[in-house]
Amino acid sequence: MSALGSIGNSRAVRGTTTGTAEAPPWAADLLAGLRDAAPGATAVAVAVRRGPVRVLLATGDTARHGGAPADPDTRFEIGSLTKTFTALLLADMAARGEVAHDDPIGRFLPRAAIPHLDGDAITLLHLATHTSGLPRLPPGFLHRGAPAWFSNPYADFSADDFREALARARPRAAPGTRVRYSNFGVGLLADLLTRAAHGPADAHGPGGGTYARLLADRVLGPLGLTRTGCATDLPQATGHWHGRPRPAWEMPAMPGAGICRSSARDLLASLDALLDPAAAPPAAPRTLRAALADVTVPRLALPRTGRRIALIWNIRPRPGHDLYHHSGGTRGFTTFAGFSPGTDVALAALANTAPGVTGGFIQRAYLGLWSLARAEQRDDEPLERVASPRPEPERPESTP
Repeated sequence: MSALGSIGNSRAVRGTTTGTAEAPPWAADLLAGLRDAAPGATAVAVAVRRGPVRVLLATGDTARHGGAPADPDTRFEIGSLTKTFTALLLADMAARGEVAHDDPIGRFLPRAAIPHLDGDAITLLHLATHTSGLPRLPPGFLHRGAPAWFSNPYADFSADDFREALARARPRAAPGTRVRYSNFGVGLLADLLTRAAHGPADAHGPGGGTYARLLADRVLGPLGLTRTGCATDLPQATGHWHGRPRPAWEMPAMPGAGICRSSARDLLASLDALLDPAAAPPAAPRTLRAALADVTVPRLALPRTGRRIALIWNIRPRPGHDLYHHSGGTRGFTTFAGFSPGTDVALAALANTAPGVTGGFIQRAYLGLWSLARAEQRDDEPLERVASPRPEPERPESTP
């Protein structure tokens, strides 16, 4: 029996809808499909934009025993979706003139800390497009994180460990020549942005706190994302791995790669802003509005697949429109966010269970986005049961 099947009356759906009198049947079907694709979860939430209609739905409880009912404001760990916010921070700082996309990482690091390179320098853009050549994880991390591998492997990986790993790192490909997904690279990007804003002596702060403050001041606050942040001690859903509760996810040395928590409502608000930067809240400065547009610009194309990569976001071209998407995972949560500028469609999905081996929850969310975008093009209802192309496999990338 799945966890959601075992929570009895907690199957009640809670949420809000704008642009129509009640949640349309396709939205309820989408939530049901996501719930079925998340065995082991006690809470699932989905947020959808389809033109003027915005639907926010949640089902279940925040914990298996004694949890509060989940709702669209429940905080979930979002894992690698944090990287999309780090990309916004990069674009905002570039718009302010504090950094440039093609700045070499050596601009912000002492010479001894720069990874050994045989060719061109690694740039911020390389880090934000996973083309730096850096390995997926920092050297030495596997040994350091092994004792807590199934609960919190990043928790004891300190800022000193990160600096030592950086000095030891040896890129596995020349910068700009190969896409190789790297938590290490985006963790470094966040570190460099923090150094650029606050100086090298205060790059991390306790628990990655300096990055957290910078992100809140430059991105989260101006966008009105009141339920999104890096704090690990605020109320949130309890994560589960194979039905067992997990501790709160911590990444003190690499917060920009996967520390954030967010809610269905906040993720939809961030996707709204990406779809229409001009409609961002009045508090959003000009530089952030420019950043919202900048992060969606395709930066490179992958041969033979048709896929493209923007700043962090993956882009899947479809006939008549593009699908932007990214996923995230921790030891207790799985998340997905995507949007289609050509069809005015967006979707965020969150579950408090670790990513499955088959990626079923992410696949279901991606196909929901694809179906909504396709239906909007046809001015039709979403075609939930129509055969559709699978996306290229995309692991929830916060989980090592």
